[in-house]
Formats: sequence, structure tokens, C-alpha cells
Amino acid sequence: MAAALSIPLARWADRRIEVLADETAAAAIAALDGTTLLGERGSNGGYRVPGHVSAGIGGSRLMPTRDGGWFALTLIRKEDRELLPALFADAGLATDDDAAIAAAVLRNDCAGLVARGRSLGLPVASADEIPASAPVEVLARGPRRDRPADHVPLVVDLSAIWAGPLAGHLLWLAGADVVKVESPSRPDLIRRDDPATFDIINQGKASALVDLDCEAEREALVALIRRADFVIESSRPRALRHFGIDADALVRETLGLVWLTVTGHGARGEPAHWTGIGNDCGVAGGLSRALADAAGEIGYVGDAIADPLTGITAALEGWRAHARGEACRIGFAMSAIVASALDEERTFDPLLLEAELRAWAAAVGELFPAVPRRRLAAPVRDLGADTGRYLASLARC
Repeated sequence: MAAALSIPLARWADRRIEVLADETAAAAIAALDGTTLLGERGSNGGYRVPGHVSAGIGGSRLMPTRDGGWFALTLIRKEDRELLPALFADAGLATDDDAAIAAAVLRNDCAGLVARGRSLGLPVASADEIPASAPVEVLARGPRRDRPADHVPLVVDLSAIWAGPLAGHLLWLAGADVVKVESPSRPDLIRRDDPATFDIINQGKASALVDLDCEAEREALVALIRRADFVIESSRPRALRHFGIDADALVRETLGLVWLTVTGHGARGEPAHWTGIGNDCGVAGGLSRALADAAGEIGYVGDAIADPLTGITAALEGWRAHARGEACRIGFAMSAIVASALDEERTFDPLLLEAELRAWAAAVGELFPAVPRRRLAAPVRDLGADTGRYLASLARC
């Protein structure tokens, strides 16, 4: 009988979850495993093991280039497709025609496409790149804070989609009070597009609405942050500056504040401006090339695998800083976290990793490994239901 299909790197996630459970003493985290966190979205959504097109809605594609490379392009936003004529220097490109896009990719070299795509703000990657940043990096430090043993940490979760909210979910499972902050004009997309996943990783969180274009509401949010123990965000530097939020200054000024910045490719220098999404960051981290090396066929591994790997990492590193009483801003580069996890697995059990990759490649088109649906342990709050409780001084614009 064939062995059950495993998601490569799920064992790496198992080990990190075990450490997080030990350091938080949280039974709810100890009950988790890597396959659950990496695979529950795919299992619950009826996803199939992907090939050259990512799982789920198929928003990311791996395509061959003129020089023999493989180029990953993620198109989930309307504005991304509008940038394709500039990417390919072809004003007449049929931007809704996947075959035309693949033909345009084949007329170009991979490195050139990646460089142009990133300059345009597109989520792109090469299967053969080396991550540009460290997986985890301390960006700023501030004053310590000693807390009583019964202190309940307050987490302000400004992030969206999967990696950041998963980190917030794990901190909630560890006993933190988490408030999810969303914009009234742009709430978290998966609230609408993937409610099952949204509910799992946002259960128990309070919900607040803040319009960051409004100075009074922005000031109320900053006041909340100054009371917090954690902030989680996944904004590019330009976005934070636009809203007048200086993360480094807040960390330097606020006792014990742990600020977790989730990025695609890094939080310093040019990589801080690159767009990265879970599937293309997995490619940039070397997983697709590892699949090709092991099985002879390139493709996507897992479901946006960089997101859950990063969420687990952010929760663990953030909790450790909090436990030490440190104020710091920590940057997480999703592509580099994938590369680091892959390197660790190659050292830990290379033969088993290779077998898992070969099995994954052979299973293209099959259903994702089955993961029992987790039952909700707490309500999912209506959008904005707790704004007044957490931002009592809020003056609406």
C-alpha cells in the first residue's frame, strides 16, 4: 500500500510548533501539527496537488523562459494584469489570455523578467534565485518592559490574508488578546474569498475598523499600539510612510513592544519594495527547483507554503522576544524562510525529503492530503464589532 501523501516541509513545521508549544505552555498549540497548518486550507477547500499552476484559484503560474529558466508570475489582482504590457514591452498583449502570457514569457530571459516585474510591483520569482535577505532580522530595538506573570499580552494585528493572521492566531492560542484592525474600504480579502480559512485563523480576535487616511483615526490607532505588546503587519515601507506610521520610532519609544513585519523578500533595501505572495515566494525559496531535482518535473509545492511557514516563524520569534521583555522590530522574509526550512530538512533527513518531493510530483491532480476541519473554539467577530472597545477615543472622519 502506498504511503499517505505528505506536504514537504510539514515535518519542519512540526518541530517549530513543538518548540512554540513548549515555550508558551499552551495546550492548544501542542494539539496542532505541521500538516494541519500547511494543509488545512487546501484540504478544506478541495484543492488538488498543483503542477505548473498553483493550487486553489490558480493565481500563480510557472512558465519556461527563453534561457531555460522558470518564471513564476502571480496574477490575483486586476491591477497586476494591467501591468503586463509594461512587463513584456508589448502594448498589444492580450492580458486575459494565459497562452499569450506564456508565449511572452518564452520570448524573454528569466532574470530580466524578474527584475522588471519587481520594479513594477508584480509578485514574480525565478526558480533559481537566491533569497536576497536573511529569513529573520532585527530591524530596530527599544526599551525593555518587565511584566507580571499574569499579564495578558495585547496584539494589534494589522496584517491580512494568511501569514500575519496565522501568527496572530498562534499568539491567541497562547493566551493573548488579539484585535484585528481592518480598513473600511479594504477589509481582509479572505473574509470574502475564503471564509472557512478566515474563520479558523481569526476566531477569537476582536475586530476594529480604522480609516488610515483619516488623521484622527490614525492617531487613535497609534495610541492603541502604544498600549500593545505586539504589532503584526505586512505593509511595504511606502504604505507605512503614506499613513504616517513610523514602526521603528514606535518600537524605540514603547516599552517592550514587539513589532512583527512580514515581507515577501525582506524589510531592508531594495527587497523591501518587492511584492511577494505565498506561491511565488515558495518558488523564490527554491522549493520548485528542489522538486525538479528530486522528481524531474518542476511545479508548485504545497499551497502558498511560504505563508504558513512564515506565520509559524513569526509567532515563535515574536513570543521569544516578548518573553525576554525586549522591544524590537523583527522582519520576516517569506522566500528566505522557505529556503532556510528547505536547507534544514536537507540536513535533518535528506532521503525522506527527496521521497516526499517525488511523491508530491507523482500526485499532481490528486486531492490535497486530508486534514480534519478544526472546530472553532471562539466566535468570529463581525467586521468592526469591537472598534469602540479598543479605540474608545476614536473620532470618525
